Amino acid sequence: MSGVRALPVGRDGTRRTLRRLALLAVLAGMLAPALLLAHRSGQAVAAVRIVIEVDQRRLTLWEDGKPVRSFPAAVGKTATPTPLGHWTIVSKERWSGGFGTRWLGLSVPWGHYGIHGTNRPWTVGRAVSHGCIRLRNADVEALFELVRVGTPVAIVGTASRRTVYEGDRGSEVREVQARLGQLGLYAGAADGVFGSELRRSVERFQARQGLEPDGIVGPATYRALGLAPGG
Repeated sequence: MSGVRALPVGRDGTRRTLRRLALLAVLAGMLAPALLLAHRSGQAVAAVRIVIEVDQRRLTLWEDGKPVRSFPAAVGKTATPTPLGHWTIVSKERWSGGFGTRWLGLSVPWGHYGIHGTNRPWTVGRAVSHGCIRLRNADVEALFELVRVGTPVAIVGTASRRTVYEGDRGSEVREVQARLGQLGLYAGAADGVFGSELRRSVERFQARQGLEPDGIVGPATYRALGLAPGG
């Protein structure tokens, strides 16, 4: 082609060197997007997480495996416990009024739960909520700036063993669903919602165990399922 000259090739193997460089460039171009995605995914999933200890009524922010911030929290009362489990933050909103100045929505499938502020700061550190996690407004504002949608949230503590009926929702219901699923007696989703299918499964289980098949999960049924405290 006119005006284009081939690069000179000397005895030192310049042509082989150029071929290797060209191959490395192609490989780098193919790998770079995957490496970048893996790096970003690692930051989003593992670098920052929240742990809420219900029994201690405390929220701790972890970064790169180390606790970096910790705040006292209000949690759910006995009748409306905070949902135990592993969730993610699904929304971030600036609020006002009774729910304080910030809202961090959680991915709990059976209700509207989140981490939020409060206009009643004296309730922080107590078990008084309908299941949400309350922080003082200054604390939730600080947390709001340090996390993003997708941040993992682990809520841990002593599982509630309140008696549950058809129509109830919560962590206890999800545990019962999961256990009956393991026993081959329940094929529905472990979504924490006590529906008619779960009631029928509970009745079948109770009948097999010699319990009254009333479809209600109380102390005796928890024990039979191996879900009683310490069971």
